Amino acid sequence: MVHVAILGFGTVGSGVAEVLTQNGGLIDRRVDDLVRLKYILDVREFPGSPYADCFVKDFSVIEQDPEIDIVVETIGGATIALDFTTRALKAGKSVVTSNKELVATHGYELLNLAREHGCSYLFEASVGGGIPILRPLTSCLAANELTQVTGILNGTTNYILTRMIRSGLTFDQALKEAQDNGYAEKDPTADVDGHDACRKICILAALAFGRHVYPDQVPTQGIRGVTLEDVAYADSVGYKIKLLGRAIRQPQGKVCAYVAPHLVPGENPLAGVEDVFNAIAVTGNAIGDVMFYGRGAGKLPTASAVVADVIDIAKDLKKDRHNGWEEGAPDLVVSSDILSSPWYVRAQCTADQARLACGEIHLLARAGAPAGEAAFLTPPMTEPQIRDRLQGMEVGSLFRVLA
Repeated sequence: MVHVAILGFGTVGSGVAEVLTQNGGLIDRRVDDLVRLKYILDVREFPGSPYADCFVKDFSVIEQDPEIDIVVETIGGATIALDFTTRALKAGKSVVTSNKELVATHGYELLNLAREHGCSYLFEASVGGGIPILRPLTSCLAANELTQVTGILNGTTNYILTRMIRSGLTFDQALKEAQDNGYAEKDPTADVDGHDACRKICILAALAFGRHVYPDQVPTQGIRGVTLEDVAYADSVGYKIKLLGRAIRQPQGKVCAYVAPHLVPGENPLAGVEDVFNAIAVTGNAIGDVMFYGRGAGKLPTASAVVADVIDIAKDLKKDRHNGWEEGAPDLVVSSDILSSPWYVRAQCTADQARLACGEIHLLARAGAPAGEAAFLTPPMTEPQIRDRLQGMEVGSLFRVLA
């Protein structure tokens, strides 16, 4: 029998308990053994819960129980979750998590710790919720040299942008609606300022390119600066504004990674990804382009990915899954300043001033545009080049265009 403990009984933790029990017979058949939930760690009381007999408040109960084979960490953050994960791995217990902050910040050391103690550390649910993406990167696409990963990695920001595009809501109105619908937290900083997407692109980059990429190495811009004016100008030429995380292989094993809003052309599949859905496009030298699409968050989709990792481990508790990567380095990640792309600019200037500054531009139009405002697309250039050309101009918005 394989015994499981869950740390944290919030949205994801309760979803994991639900999937483990409701689909118990199916899981047992796929593992060819009995998989049973033994403990749930949470400091809160849950009177009347169907799992009442499982609750404990002291992690050492789980840590010291030799029957516990797999610990599911759904606490979040990188403080107490790091402590409990470290202790579980040192006790020889495999750990499954949905905690993208912990994996992005401490993944290299935790993977090594798991290997040292003959257990596993798996985290499929940390990127893309229920979308299978991490295991395909290392198994289905293993024959490829991966060259690029680009994704809509945060459902909250994608929902906000969709509501701005589809219904003409301002950023503040769309954010409030997202909060009212439970898609955004009361403090939405991690989502709308891009930190969540940053952590996820770090994990994707590490798996795709083989070395740890840390969040503080990745320039990150959120969506607070996106306006309805920008949405209208983009729509006038068939583009959609999306928050993208990107990681691009560079020569000598370097990585260029960043998070920022982009104008995405309508013919690109990413342009059609709406509401809380996520999508990750991967480019390999043999497969070409592939895209993974689905719900990027939510109780049961995320729990589905967590329990899939539990099943994988339960089939062979001591298997070395080779899902690690090498150590990162201060000079591993190169600046996105090296990337050349067209740019979308909205500024207080005339068309002639825009042409004088940026050359052969494509002027954009929208209904109700005030006198003195110009929006345009530039020829490909790097960010330092475009900023140099716009010096002295009052710029409202400046976004890359995904070529």
